[in-house]
Amino acid sequence: MKTCVAIITLLSLILFILTGCSQNQTNARNQTAADNISLETDLPGSTSFSETTAGTVGQTAANTDAQTTLQTADTATAGTCAATAAPTITPTATEVRPLTAADISALPAGVIVDDFLTSDDIIAGCFNAEIISDTVFARMDGNSYKSECTVPIDDLRYVRVLYYGFDGQVRTGELVVNKMIAEDITAIFRALYDAKYPIGKMVLVDDYGGDDNLSMLDNNTSSFNYRVVNNSTTLSRHAQGLAIDINTLYNPWIYTLDGKTVIDPPAGKQYADRTLDIPYYIKHDDLCYKLFTEHGFSWGGDWTSSKDYQHFSHSS
Repeated sequence: MKTCVAIITLLSLILFILTGCSQNQTNARNQTAADNISLETDLPGSTSFSETTAGTVGQTAANTDAQTTLQTADTATAGTCAATAAPTITPTATEVRPLTAADISALPAGVIVDDFLTSDDIIAGCFNAEIISDTVFARMDGNSYKSECTVPIDDLRYVRVLYYGFDGQVRTGELVVNKMIAEDITAIFRALYDAKYPIGKMVLVDDYGGDDNLSMLDNNTSSFNYRVVNNSTTLSRHAQGLAIDINTLYNPWIYTLDGKTVIDPPAGKQYADRTLDIPYYIKHDDLCYKLFTEHGFSWGGDWTSSKDYQHFSHSS
C-alpha cells in the first residue's frame, strides 16, 4: 500500500513540473510577440522588423551624408556665394547675334540677305576685294584658271558685292577680276546697288566649268576666265580679268562669221533687236553704261565690227 501511494505522489509531482514549464514557455512566447508588436507600433509605416531596420540604416546613412555635405559646404561658403552671384545663362534662339558684314560676305553667292542689312556700315562692308584664297582657287583650278594660264594668281582679286536681283531682293554676288580694276569694280557695283539696278545672277564662271556659253545662257554676270575670243586664237580680255559681261542673256554679242550673223548666246536671239522696250538692255542712257565708262571702261556696244552689248573692258 505504501508503495502505491509513493508512486502516485511521484507521478503527480512530475505532472505539476511539466505543466509549469509549458506555461512558462507560453508566457515567454506571448511576451516576445507583445514586444514585437510594441516595436512595430512605435515605428509607423514599418511592416516588419527587418524592413524597419533597413529603413533606419538607410536614414542614418542619409543623415551622415547630409551632415558631411553640410560640413563641406561650410568650408566652401565663399565659392558657393560666388557661383550664386554669377549664374550661367544659356542663350535662347532669340538671343542669336546679328550677322556682320564678314558673315554675309562668307555666304554663298546668290543668297538673299535683305533682312541682315541692318546698317550702312554692314552694307559698306559687303563690298570688298581680297586676294585669292585657297578655297576660291580650288574652284577656279582647271576651270577659269586653266593649266596654260599665264596670269599669276597674285594678279587677281576675289570681289564680293551686293546686288538687286530681277525679283527685287538683295543677293550676294562674286567676281574674280584683275587687281588693277578691283577698286573700280567694287565702287561701280556699290553705285548700282544704291540705285537698285537689276542684275540677273552673279557667280563665278567656274560654277559652269569655265564654259562661257553656259554662263551666258544662264544670264550670269562674270569677269575672269582664261580663254580665247570665240572662233579665234586671240586671248580675250577676260583672260586677264580686265573685262566683265553683265546680264548676258538680254545683252548678247552679235557678230558676223563666214557671212552669217551669229548671236551669243543663241538664246539671246530674241533680244537682238535693240529697239524693243526691254528693261534689262544696256544702252547709252543706262546707268550701267555711265558708271563703267566713267571708270575708264569701253563698251562692246560701241564696237563697229560687232556689237557685244554685255561687255565692258578696261585698257589697263
